[in-house]
Amino acid sequence: MDNSLSLSIFVIEVDLKPVLAFAAKKNSDATIIFQDERIRAKLRTVRYGGKLLYDDLAILRLRLAHPEERAIYYGKARSMETALRMVYLLEVDEIDEANTADEP
Repeated sequence: MDNSLSLSIFVIEVDLKPVLAFAAKKNSDATIIFQDERIRAKLRTVRYGGKLLYDDLAILRLRLAHPEERAIYYGKARSMETALRMVYLLEVDEIDEANTADEP
């Protein structure tokens, strides 16, 4: 019998907007990713609706993905070659690549 855990899809929300989806085996693994300062730094470079998506006043939250968010994740993640696949759930205006070294 296979005792390995299947992947769950988690979502990072910014001010109640679902922004990023990623896969993790355990909630504790997802929490570690969520708390990684590199993810927060990346979110600070993203514009949505003409404004920065995440600033010092924004509230971040981690939760399990809804079915439609899982579908978006799986649809976009298939073409990615990185180990940690992070998928934007909304169409961002721009990402300031000059201030980031790693893509989520």
